[in-house]
Amino acid sequence: MTIITIGLDTSKSWFQVHGVDADGQAVVRRKLPRSKVLNFFANLPPCTVGLEACGGAHYWARELAKLAHMPRLMPARYVRPYVKTNKHDAADAEACCEAVQRPGMRFVPTKTVEQQSMLMVHRVRDLLIRQRTAAVNALRGHLSEFGIVRPKGTASARELMSLVATDERVPPLAREALDGLVDQIRDTEQKIAAFNDRIVAMAKNDDVCRRLMTVLTIGPFVATALVATAGDPNYFSSGRHFAAWLGLTPKQHSTAGKERFGGISKRGDSYVRKLLIHGARATVHNIRSVRVKGAWVAGLLARRHFNVATVALANKTARIAWAVMTTGQNYRVAV
Repeated sequence: MTIITIGLDTSKSWFQVHGVDADGQAVVRRKLPRSKVLNFFANLPPCTVGLEACGGAHYWARELAKLAHMPRLMPARYVRPYVKTNKHDAADAEACCEAVQRPGMRFVPTKTVEQQSMLMVHRVRDLLIRQRTAAVNALRGHLSEFGIVRPKGTASARELMSLVATDERVPPLAREALDGLVDQIRDTEQKIAAFNDRIVAMAKNDDVCRRLMTVLTIGPFVATALVATAGDPNYFSSGRHFAAWLGLTPKQHSTAGKERFGGISKRGDSYVRKLLIHGARATVHNIRSVRVKGAWVAGLLARRHFNVATVALANKTARIAWAVMTTGQNYRVAV
């Protein structure tokens, strides 16, 4: 019988397949090793394949598309309600098969190799920044044991690094250990600087990034992260849909005709949301200091807290970014 829809539960080594025909009857239930997955789909006629958007899912979606299949990536939280029994591979594959057939299901755009590579540069840089912070905090804590204490900040951290070799209060054995920590911090800073240069170069060479950087609150880091994460911006029906996808819209808990709105939902990619909020915070600070003009933000600051204005501007920036990416035009400041 002809397989119309397949649910594929991916993992590191073993993959579960659940296929149904046009009448919704299960015609194949199979467990495949990783090495035989593509051979299995190569021998099937083109069909719809539902997968959870998890690690490695974009790779499998691209490979299945090469075999003329129609892969559909779905958020895991949207698939979970269709698991009928206890959670196991066969139930997950059946849930993917059921969920992908729902007319109201929302799908995740498949990322290209270039987009994932760009995003990987951001992820590795973010990891290095966290490692540098951890190393600096360790150095600060170790030196405090000898009465050497300095305020927070990058300048103070560099002063502590120099004190390891010059301050007489540091014993020779401790100095030997801390020298390795200082070398690690300096090596990490060099790698971070190299990634910074790489991201700036990517932003300059990409047409969409250059258009995004015409927006006041968007720089090279935000622009490249948006391009790498959003995938196809036309997938989103509106700027509000895009902002909601980034978790920048209020979380709603309404019932019986009573609307209740809380803080932002914080759904979606936390890294991109963090960059947007950081960019908005710098802009709001400059407007409050009268370094930059912005009537909308200034009026909002007169009524709301600084942090509320920051998140509101981040939301507005996300909507503007969606419009810039979909229309192919530079941002035009409202007169």
